Amino acid sequence: MNDTKRHIPLRLQSPMLRAFKSWETLLLAVAIAIFITNSFMSPYFLNAWNLSDATFNFTEKAMIAFAMALLIIAGEIDLSVASIIALSSTAMGWALQYDAGVVTLVLVGLGTGVLCGGFNGFLVTGLGLPSIVVTIGTMSLFRGISYIVLGDQGFRGYPPEFSFFGQGYVYWVISFEFVLFAVLALIYYVLLHKTNFGRAIYAIGNNPTGALFSGIRVARVKFILFLLTGLMAGIAAVCLTARLGSTRPTIALGWELEVVTMVVLGGVSILGGSGTIPGVVIAAFVMGLVTFGLGLLNVPGIVMSIFIGCLLIGVIALPRLWAMWRS
Repeated sequence: MNDTKRHIPLRLQSPMLRAFKSWETLLLAVAIAIFITNSFMSPYFLNAWNLSDATFNFTEKAMIAFAMALLIIAGEIDLSVASIIALSSTAMGWALQYDAGVVTLVLVGLGTGVLCGGFNGFLVTGLGLPSIVVTIGTMSLFRGISYIVLGDQGFRGYPPEFSFFGQGYVYWVISFEFVLFAVLALIYYVLLHKTNFGRAIYAIGNNPTGALFSGIRVARVKFILFLLTGLMAGIAAVCLTARLGSTRPTIALGWELEVVTMVVLGGVSILGGSGTIPGVVIAAFVMGLVTFGLGLLNVPGIVMSIFIGCLLIGVIALPRLWAMWRS
């Protein structure tokens, strides 16, 4: 009896101690360390306008990462998001040929994203196909359509007012994209952590069968998540096209890897069932600071791609290595 009592903790850990041990706290410390390192590595880093430019390295990808985080927590994935951006941008460029106004261009971009997300969702939830296989297929399909429409050409000549979505500033160095990123982060935080819908996402990710028998409409929730992912890709397409001022079939090429890396780095389990929006937000800053700092040092883009690939492998392998070391 005494031996049993000896193993019972006298008090629970305080909330402050639990926060100190969290993945988000570790990520925040890494982000601060990278910021300080960048400030020493380049004399141009601490310039306010340069820091503002650094946000363009992650805001568009982070918008997609918010929806992707919910999808992965629910046990699914969408690898076609970059191709959805390409197709949405192509649709906007096509509408531009018919003298579409700014509002129409935005609606076309968002609508195309939602339709692509709905198509993915139907194949996964309606036909029961694996999401990783479906979205690898639609990744080629959506971008292939862009190549067929555009060939080796591009659409240009967007209205000057349209450029605000990708180049405009709300106040001083605070860009419209960064404000949109912050608003979406708040919306997704509330959606995942403060609503019944968010609790249903966690339940599905941990045990989809149990969630179904608990009365959760699993297929409908997953379909909505695919729609949200497509919508976020459409929003990113509007911002990216407005920032570049043109449409081409190679737009956002390879972004799906960076988005998934951002989500996993943020602490979302690739197997589903766990993860937070604050973690994804901090991970977005970490990746943005790293890529911007490397850019200031004139590091080639291929090196950045190698870094991102290694980062994804490392983050996925770290929990397994930690468990092996502890055992």
